Amino acid sequence: MVKNFFNALSLEFKGYNAQKLSKDLMAGVTVAAVALPLALAFGVSAGATAATGLVTAIIAGIVISMLTGGYYQISGPTGAMAAILGSLVAGYGLQGVFIAGLMSGVILVIAGILHLGELTSFVPSPVITGFTSGIAVVIALGQIDNFFGTHSEGATAVEKLFSYKELGFTPDLPTVLIAVFVVVLMVVFPKKWNAIVPASLIAIVVTTALTMGLKLDIATVGKIPQSLFLEDRLSLSGFDFSKVPALIAPAFSIAILNMLESLLCGASAGRATGVKLNNDQELFAQGVGNIVLPFFGGIPATAALARTSVAVKSGAVTRLTGVFHAVGLLIMMFVLAPVIQYVPLAGLAGVLMVTAWRMNEWEAIKYIFSHKFKGAISKFVVTMIFTILFDLTVAIIVGVGLSLVLMLAKLSKLEINYERVDMGRLGCDDDTLKERYKNAMVAYITGPLLFANTNVLEELPEKVADCDTMLLSMRGVSSIDVSAVQTLLPILRQLKEKGVTIMICGLPPASMSMLSRAGITDLLGENAFYWSVEKALLENHSEAKG
Repeated sequence: MVKNFFNALSLEFKGYNAQKLSKDLMAGVTVAAVALPLALAFGVSAGATAATGLVTAIIAGIVISMLTGGYYQISGPTGAMAAILGSLVAGYGLQGVFIAGLMSGVILVIAGILHLGELTSFVPSPVITGFTSGIAVVIALGQIDNFFGTHSEGATAVEKLFSYKELGFTPDLPTVLIAVFVVVLMVVFPKKWNAIVPASLIAIVVTTALTMGLKLDIATVGKIPQSLFLEDRLSLSGFDFSKVPALIAPAFSIAILNMLESLLCGASAGRATGVKLNNDQELFAQGVGNIVLPFFGGIPATAALARTSVAVKSGAVTRLTGVFHAVGLLIMMFVLAPVIQYVPLAGLAGVLMVTAWRMNEWEAIKYIFSHKFKGAISKFVVTMIFTILFDLTVAIIVGVGLSLVLMLAKLSKLEINYERVDMGRLGCDDDTLKERYKNAMVAYITGPLLFANTNVLEELPEKVADCDTMLLSMRGVSSIDVSAVQTLLPILRQLKEKGVTIMICGLPPASMSMLSRAGITDLLGENAFYWSVEKALLENHSEAKG
């Protein structure tokens, strides 16, 4: 991995000059402008602070960008990650998040070393779409308080939603107006202008100016410390390590989400740039970054599709774009801290509401519903519901489990079509053969013979009851399991005892081996096996009949 990394690095910076440096610098500044409001919003959304989001974006932008498996990857706090961290903060505090993030980093490093970067390909796209929509709902539910200026209680977004029944729901008008203004501005803002300056940044600047100018009595992000080492950061001496076993599952959730987001982001950017992401190197980079982040007070980070897309569209050439974006955020943190503290939480809530809406893969959702793909719809809906009610790990396990069940049901579908033998169709004028096969039937079997479809095999004796010769065309049988041969053996024995001549045609080698081990070859004799139905009918079968 080390050798490959340095080879890729030398290739990436080959011929690097001032022109390319300026491209990376401008792309980095552009990404920083997009990342600033998102970093603030995701820090608050995760149950931490705006400063936490900024530090996360800065450290991840430097550490992960330097080690990344694709020069275009821009990492930092994301909405999906913030959504699953909210309940973790409620249950274990930020120290619990830091430990879980550190553990997830170790898991990701191990995954990279063990070359597990391709595992995400086993997660079906409807499952990914479902968990993305579920995360979007969780983000939106988690921002109701900041959007309306209300108060709720509970460890999860759903619990907070139901708490309004007891606590009441009385929106604060100035807060709502600020939030609605941000939403409207981001929705109506022309896309061509958004490419120059992000609507979210303009919205935050305007609402911050209004909050300061009108001295609005609404919640703001609060003081931004001018230091990369936050006061609330990982403290190994002050942490209760008896809680570590309970944090193992959340750590795996964070690692799984990181794998999905980072590798899917890289796959998308890789298609856009023509440079394939090194999955294992990316996992290693994400792991190292998430190991380092807690010591600065940062929350778990992952590659971010929105910021990565901006980097690609802005002309990023090397991984220095990610570093420059981080340096830009660092400068903003030190220079603009006195102003950033007045950023209204309602404004960030508006940004997150729009972000949650846009997170949904609407084109994919419309496609599977409009084409009525029942299997895909069920995977999407089930995964989304489990993401909202439980967590990412449970949702992915349930979604993939459902996918496997549906796949098994589909793949195990067995078809047997029966057809009377017509020697005339083979161009045969031999009256002897015509007479011999006047009561012959071909059973065309298509599909794997598995435990799930053995009931279809049991229909054979009834279907060929009035025949004296049965040909099993098994060219379409991809595989046979033990349950199938245990069902088939007594059926063939029963037919043979009744005097029915049995011939098996077109059997693939692997399936032939299975029948041999099952004793079916001994029962029928080697002369009963033919390459095709045509060869079986046109050759002399005196030995087989004996």
